[in-house]
Amino acid sequence: MTKTIDITELCLRDAHQSLLATRMAMEDMVPACADIDQAGYWSVECWGGATFDACIRFLNEDPWERLRQFRTLLPNSRLQMLLRGQNLLGYRHYEDSVVDRFVDRAAVNGMDVFRIFDALNDIRNIRHSVQAVRRNGKHAQGTICYTVSPLHTTETFVEMAERLVELGCDSICLKDMAALLKPQAAFDIVKGIKTRCGEAVRIHVHTHATTGVTLVSLMKAIEAGADCVDTAISSLSLGPGHNPTESLVAMLDGTGFQATLDKDRLHRIKNHFAALRPRYQAFMSNIIGVETDIFDSQIPGGMISNMESQLKQQGAGDRLEEVFFEVPRVREDAGFPPLVTPSSQIVGTQAVFNVLMGRYKVMSSEFADLMLGYYGKTPGERDPEVLAMAAAQAHKPAILERPADLLKPEWEALQTAACALPGCDSSEEDVLTYAMFPQVAPGFFGKRAQGPLNLGRDPEAAAPASAGGAPTGAQSGDKALRTPVSYDVKLNGRSHRVSITPVTS
Repeated sequence: MTKTIDITELCLRDAHQSLLATRMAMEDMVPACADIDQAGYWSVECWGGATFDACIRFLNEDPWERLRQFRTLLPNSRLQMLLRGQNLLGYRHYEDSVVDRFVDRAAVNGMDVFRIFDALNDIRNIRHSVQAVRRNGKHAQGTICYTVSPLHTTETFVEMAERLVELGCDSICLKDMAALLKPQAAFDIVKGIKTRCGEAVRIHVHTHATTGVTLVSLMKAIEAGADCVDTAISSLSLGPGHNPTESLVAMLDGTGFQATLDKDRLHRIKNHFAALRPRYQAFMSNIIGVETDIFDSQIPGGMISNMESQLKQQGAGDRLEEVFFEVPRVREDAGFPPLVTPSSQIVGTQAVFNVLMGRYKVMSSEFADLMLGYYGKTPGERDPEVLAMAAAQAHKPAILERPADLLKPEWEALQTAACALPGCDSSEEDVLTYAMFPQVAPGFFGKRAQGPLNLGRDPEAAAPASAGGAPTGAQSGDKALRTPVSYDVKLNGRSHRVSITPVTS
């Protein structure tokens, strides 16, 4: 019998986040929605990740209104989002009542499937979000961030899947944010989860195309029992993006598997975005081919290009090889965290500091918090000497608790601060927007009435790169957030201005 493989389409979120720095305006997506809605996808990812930030920082769009529009335009589709667990869509941990309110409002405004992950694969940072999604009667997808290290084995990923199933997740996603998932590993992990957790456990696989091998990885995952894979329409695929939807559909011919998508509608979706993409040239990723060096360095492509750019700004472009060598060392010191938002920014920034100024002569506050457990539990043991240095710099102890357990109730304070801002409509949605981005939201509220920008139609309207009020360098966001963040540091009596561009995988 032929097994039908479900497809999640990424063109409305991660595809343009990966390729076009999340600058695609809502008005440019609207014309494709009717075909997307009728194409036969299992779900359509359209929200979360960096889209919320990009909407208010660059596009003058209300992200909640974007979600409501998608709900209207895609009435037959499951809408899907990416949620960073206890971090929600911001760059810090939020206490549980804020998590509850965010999930509640996302569900009310139209979200169906919540893909929930934690950068450290710390289940404690996922638990409350899963509970909130299930309380709303929506689909909670527990996520395993795939990475490679001496500590990350098929068995460890299968064990995490078991814990996510026990947590009550409706499905499991194997998320490969750096295109590191090789075909045999994909087969072994999916087969291991199905064997351990049962064939009824639904498994989705998400990967990027950067290394050039992951279309084969998707095929092997399907052969092992994966139920759904993520793809992007071909005109918004490849490079640091994802594998093409049409290629996946064609690859299944004659294999005993099929993806029952409407090819005519896929063709129209492809043509729509193919016509739009050149208009966003100013925001297009400069990684256009294959980057197999990622397998050796374990550094996602976005980290490579951005670290190279920032080293050149500091007159140290010739030291990129040193940074390549330093990133895995920093990652090992920190207990081998996966390199995904925000851990990728934290580790990458610290590696640059180490190369420019000496190992841990300067330590970012975010890296100190990572070492001390304020982002959660890292997969491995942290270097005791670096841990002691972090404690001395941060003037606080290492913790073993779930970080959110240390947070005091904050909703009333957030509500008071947000509602005092000109242009805030005092809705829970606006308060949550302020909670996610307290430095950016005031400016957005003040100019929201001017209406959305379309940077694809007018690239010159893009604001000059600036920190834009992002919290700090290492925490400043997803792929959309390319704006440099500067640190003033002193070494041997001399001041140095170090600028780091946030990256993600």
